[in-house]
Amino acid sequence: MTRTNGASGGGAAGKLPRKRFYRARAHSNPLSDSHFPVPVSPDEFDLSQHYPRYFPADKGGGEEEAAAATAPPRISFADVGCGFGGLLVGLSTLFPDTLMIGMELRDKVTEYVKERILALRATNPGQYDNVSVVRTNSMKYIPNYFRKAQLTKMFFLFPDPHFKEKNHRRRVISMQLLDEYAYVMEVGGIIYTITDVEELGEWMQSCLERHPLFEAVSDEEVKADPVVKLLSTATEEGQKVARNGGQTFQAIFRRISLQEE
Repeated sequence: MTRTNGASGGGAAGKLPRKRFYRARAHSNPLSDSHFPVPVSPDEFDLSQHYPRYFPADKGGGEEEAAAATAPPRISFADVGCGFGGLLVGLSTLFPDTLMIGMELRDKVTEYVKERILALRATNPGQYDNVSVVRTNSMKYIPNYFRKAQLTKMFFLFPDPHFKEKNHRRRVISMQLLDEYAYVMEVGGIIYTITDVEELGEWMQSCLERHPLFEAVSDEEVKADPVVKLLSTATEEGQKVARNGGQTFQAIFRRISLQEE
């Protein structure tokens, strides 16, 4: 994740970017054709551009021996539709040894998150090296970034509700897409969803309940999970709902196994 020269909002190294320079539409059409590089497979996803501390771009001699001696870390958390990166920032210090990535379709918002992470790294040496962002369409390209059973947590926070029935196919939680999410999640992994739209909350809950590879996490586990609080407090959308006294609807499910897998 290298710094670009879009200096209008980024400023000097270590200075947090200003959101007003990176504002974009609240949502994008996930079915439209956008133009950005997509790896052919997870093996082609260049992690050195995102996590230079863990994947030095030029290791010099003995690279093969080093790789054989120590298995490289893998991305374990994915925040789908990460927005301005609030959840990623909160998770980064909560799980400092876990690699995580935000996936965002809007180019200006992605650029903001990049600059935000670079600024946090500059002002907090040794922190935030485990977090990054990529501009991509997660509804189309999830298998291009992650291997089978790679992820331990996936997050879908305040996704576009696509109210019109004809646009429900654009929703980021569906039976078809859950097949793909189940493929890249390890057994026991957790999928977190939250929205302030009751109908969408019911939709996501219903999809997860009906899918054979997911089961609801118990209330006791949800209360004990330190991640759950961040769902409604770490993001710009969640903070806005709280300020307005709104209600949120969560669905938290675990990836389970079937005998035929």
